Amino acid sequence: MDLGISDKTAVVTGGGGRIGSADCEILADEGADVYCLDVDLEGAESVAADLDDLDGSVEAVECDLTDRDGVASTIEAIREESGGVDILVNNAAAVDARSKLENYDDDLWDRDVAVNLTGTYNVTREVFPAMCERGWGRVVNMTSIAGWLGGFGQASYSATKSALIGFGKTLALEGAQSGVTANIVAPSLAASELADLELEEIEAMDEHMHRIVEMIPMRRAGREEDVANLVAYLSSEQANYVTGQLVGVTGGADLFAF
Repeated sequence: MDLGISDKTAVVTGGGGRIGSADCEILADEGADVYCLDVDLEGAESVAADLDDLDGSVEAVECDLTDRDGVASTIEAIREESGGVDILVNNAAAVDARSKLENYDDDLWDRDVAVNLTGTYNVTREVFPAMCERGWGRVVNMTSIAGWLGGFGQASYSATKSALIGFGKTLALEGAQSGVTANIVAPSLAASELADLELEEIEAMDEHMHRIVEMIPMRRAGREEDVANLVAYLSSEQANYVTGQLVGVTGGADLFAF
């Protein structure tokens, strides 16, 4: 199915990561010109180098989303080069703060708010008004099952990812009459290296991952492309009447299973 985005410009934040790189790949494969933003320029360049034979293009751009002035100058440079941003995938996040609230590190809380929430605000604020002015745009916020259901020991990650749900729904309301949609994607475990393994094999490798996969009704991990395929659809012309939706890519992990 032609997604109708071959003439579009996309920005993927956190594009050097596992899910972010999969987003870059499928959007470029559909013909979009993709700017792979990441604070780790080397990681972004590696992704761009690996994706140099697709219908669209992937360009690595170093960007610290917590630097508001830096974000503004980055988006302005992309706008001057491309004519404007049509698709924004807010994928960048810090995920490594894990402890019970009584032992939580204040600096990690502040960092996660700055990256996951305020960083998303910073880049969206730079592209969303222009989308509305041009009458076409797609915003996809990457939340998590932890933002949807909570996550033990993940106070800052869960809180900031939950906030992206409300932020995305607000964008949907504000863009609804201007041809701009905004949706929210909530993955659970997306790890291709585990997706084809039996539970016993995962247990032998990593007991923690085994417990997670065992609780998924499908009894397997997802793949990064499972998430990216949904991102691509929500970024497409075909999804023009889908907005403000929270969609899980979870293998049923959000269901109540006896």
